[in-house]
Amino acid sequence: MSRTFCALIIAMLLASCSGGPTSAPRNLDDACAILKERPEYYKAFRAAERRWGVPIHVQMATIHQESKFIADARTPFRYVVGVIPMGRQSSAFGYSQALDATWDEYLSEQGRWSAKRDRIDDATDFMGWYMTKTREINGIPLHDAQNQYLAYHEGNTGFARQSYNAKPWLIGVAQKVNMRSQMYQGQIAGCRLRRW
Repeated sequence: MSRTFCALIIAMLLASCSGGPTSAPRNLDDACAILKERPEYYKAFRAAERRWGVPIHVQMATIHQESKFIADARTPFRYVVGVIPMGRQSSAFGYSQALDATWDEYLSEQGRWSAKRDRIDDATDFMGWYMTKTREINGIPLHDAQNQYLAYHEGNTGFARQSYNAKPWLIGVAQKVNMRSQMYQGQIAGCRLRRW
């Protein structure tokens, strides 16, 4: 076999082992376009909706806010004196921006030790698990994107303490998540998508 052919085979094998695209879909303001461009997203959202009851549009709006649908999204670095990097702002990673400790709790409780934060099906299952806990702990309906997002950002204990009231910027973000959720809901109602 020629070296070029061998290199091509190796490149194809490596590409097939990757977890899929890490870049965002092209049009983040159109739920139908996102789901048609990335059918694996639709399959993951539907699976999480069936398992946990969290509507697709709530999942999508939360992921949009957290990572803009970028699989390997991370928080920015912190800098001392504006130039010396001192680590990231938090351990949040992946589509759902799950923190290390919360992700570890999910893995332990659900026994999903092979789950990864940069895989859409694992990220949506995590969000379904977390939002269901939020409903149980704080009584927030699964379709209430605004309050679910506040609890997602502040944690269930922080939400119960209403820590978000000291963060007007966060309340504004949660309102945007709610508006995007409603927009996505309306768009999805008119999509012609393959059902699983």
